[in-house]
Amino acid sequence: MKISQMLKGAERPYPSIEIVPPLKGVTKAELLDSIRPFMEFNPPFVNVTTHRDEFEFLPQADGSFRRALVRKRVSETAVCAAIQSEFKIEVVPHVICGGASREVIESQLHDFQFLGVENLLALRGDCITGEKRFVPDPDGYTYASELVGAIAAFSKARGHSFCVGVGAYPEKHFEAPNLETDIENLKKKVDAGADYVVTQMFFDNKVFYEFCDKCRAAGITVPIIPGLKPLSSARQLELLPEAFSIDIPLELTNEIKAHADDRAACYRIGTEWCSAQCRDLLAHGFKTVHFYTMGKADNIVEILRDNF
Repeated sequence: MKISQMLKGAERPYPSIEIVPPLKGVTKAELLDSIRPFMEFNPPFVNVTTHRDEFEFLPQADGSFRRALVRKRVSETAVCAAIQSEFKIEVVPHVICGGASREVIESQLHDFQFLGVENLLALRGDCITGEKRFVPDPDGYTYASELVGAIAAFSKARGHSFCVGVGAYPEKHFEAPNLETDIENLKKKVDAGADYVVTQMFFDNKVFYEFCDKCRAAGITVPIIPGLKPLSSARQLELLPEAFSIDIPLELTNEIKAHADDRAACYRIGTEWCSAQCRDLLAHGFKTVHFYTMGKADNIVEILRDNF
């Protein structure tokens, strides 16, 4: 079932989760066991991220270096197939512009069509290590809006209609000069054919609600799914803003800092904060809340148990 249909027909609130494909060497059974705890809460779909290929320069006997492709993780296609087979739920593979030509992306779409995948999340993708700004493949797409348009064209030509989601940033994408411009870019993605929006993680619901109001004022009418992740350590006060260009509210920051030497206390504070966020979102009528698991289940399972 398409996510757009789920969002229209939802009679009760439900969670969705996002997982990262495991590193090579992890078994299929280990992967499925890491996802299994979430199934108690009947998530109707699971997002599966994708990562750009990286390169290493390997020394050669003659003193030169050879550029070698490095793929550290199991492919998202394999992960999607495993999840579909085991849990009989929808999967949402991420499709990214970065590091992929148009032909490679079209080949991915054929694979997903073959698997019976109905939902995709279309993203530009991040820079690779060493890049200061995103550099597209010479024969690829520069913007997620172009990728959305390409998926729409593929669907029309192949008779396999994908439901396409896109990303959004309640605090704006770090490359955008301001939030208004970022929302204009989001509208381009929606106008190109996106069916729904899922946001980057945020820790202040007020910021998210204001973002939604601005999106509606800009003419974006598709559903917006909020994305959450609980803090689990004091170190994440530095790591998350650095990695995701997000703000962490002063109240939460001060509470974590006050217990910085007590990892269990920080874990509890982050879990309770995220659970309160989820509760408030549900009270405001949002039927779906998306959780970034980062391969960890315990705190998110606790939040799901409290709210769903």
